[in-house]
Amino acid sequence: MNKQQFLASAGLQVQTLEVWLEHQWLIPDQTSTEMTFSDADVARAHLIRDLKSDFGVNDEGIDVILHLVDQLHGLRRAFRQLHSDMQQPSR
Repeated sequence: MNKQQFLASAGLQVQTLEVWLEHQWLIPDQTSTEMTFSDADVARAHLIRDLKSDFGVNDEGIDVILHLVDQLHGLRRAFRQLHSDMQQPSR
């Protein structure tokens, strides 16, 4: 989705998105003409917004939490790949 679609889906203002991009809390794909966002980016934006507004987490806390979430997703991918590799018949 393009930037405008993302802003509508995530319920964000342009200024907020710019700050979050600067913090690298969101890293959209970049084409030659525009940024493109995924559904995962929308979910991440909702998480950030909820952490800030509902739980009062500060920027440093957001950095830590997002780093941990990224590590968790990386481990899940690695375990999924390991499981898949183990299911392959031996040659």
